[in-house]
Amino acid sequence: MGGWGLSDMPSQQGRRVVITGANSGLGEQMAIALGAAGAQVTLACRNVAKAQRVADWIGPHARVAELDLADLASVRAFADGFDGADVLINNAGVMAIPQARTADGFEMQIGTNFLGHFALTGLVLDRIDDRIVTLSSLMHKRARLDVDDLNWQQRKYSRWVAYSDSKLADLVFALDLADRLAKAGSAKASLAAHPGYAATELQGHTETPFEWVMKLGNLTPIAQSAADGALPALFAATSPHAANGEYYGPRSFGEMRGAPAPASYRRAADDPDLRRRLWDKAEELTGVQVTVG
Repeated sequence: MGGWGLSDMPSQQGRRVVITGANSGLGEQMAIALGAAGAQVTLACRNVAKAQRVADWIGPHARVAELDLADLASVRAFADGFDGADVLINNAGVMAIPQARTADGFEMQIGTNFLGHFALTGLVLDRIDDRIVTLSSLMHKRARLDVDDLNWQQRKYSRWVAYSDSKLADLVFALDLADRLAKAGSAKASLAAHPGYAATELQGHTETPFEWVMKLGNLTPIAQSAADGALPALFAATSPHAANGEYYGPRSFGEMRGAPAPASYRRAADDPDLRRRLWDKAEELTGVQVTVG
């Protein structure tokens, strides 16, 4: 895999890719790169006006579709109008925000980052031909995931733990989906990726003093650009060497920057009991029964 970069991306001519949250940051960079490689890219976003500016810059290879992952009605509406794609990239997310609720009453971070993507994937899985790539984070290693209290109704809310929980849930889902696809004999693949420490707008909404620490960190040599942070997900989405059930991230400085490589993750993500309980709880909360086959 070496120093894989955009010049190593195979032609995406004729392929269709859906990217959630592609109006800024990592998703925007993924959309730009995939459009330049010839893919027809759908920017599935809540802020359609902002997404349209990105699509206009990419050109005729890009289009915008409205999708608010914090509202299951919006997820279902998007799925109802979905006409298929080769790749779905579950990228959109919020990070370490003050306590809030989605339209369906879920804690905002678990609701947007995980449950929204779980529902979306389940509703369109039969129309994805090749791969599902789900974004996790280095912060998944700090999670204290409580399947019985995903929505923070019993615990005292901690914005950073809630974020970490959502990213561990994303990783567990991606790996579990990969196993279920393999057992079903499906040719589809589920992969996960993380961007390392990438300078994006995501870090500007925590409303805490630590936000300024992160903004200063964005100016250090450790932080990489959003374009570089997008590379692990782009590798997972396009490389013929990216395998079902693998997790990719930057290879250097404790996985904070560098070219894509296999990433490390908490053993909890392989726990079959956690996987089963999380999947069942997500189906219960979202009302989406995920059929793998």
